[in-house]
Amino acid sequence: MKRHQQGFTLVEVLVALAIAAVALAACVRALGVGANGTRAMQERSLAQQAAENFMAESRLQAVFPATGRRTEACPQGPLGFRCEQVVQATPNPDFRRVTIRVRLGNGPVLTELDGITSRLR
Repeated sequence: MKRHQQGFTLVEVLVALAIAAVALAACVRALGVGANGTRAMQERSLAQQAAENFMAESRLQAVFPATGRRTEACPQGPLGFRCEQVVQATPNPDFRRVTIRVRLGNGPVLTELDGITSRLR
């Protein structure tokens, strides 16, 4: 008499577990990448707001900026950004090109904002 096999063999169970483990590892990795992407997007978004605020504050002071470079803290939300303002002369002496670069600490530039300011009111 021939016996029919019922259930799975140990090898089949191990192969199924290996496949499930690889799929689970891929899901965990995808969640990690998504969380990092969300955090980076939040940092860049807040950096853009910090740059726009810094530019607006400079314009509201109504002082024609001297050429050169200055750096100061410009926190936004929970993050302590550093804003670097670079003022360059233009061919027209009544205008200056202003560039704001925002970094998180000494890290890379997260955003850069260019603008023109005028001596004219």
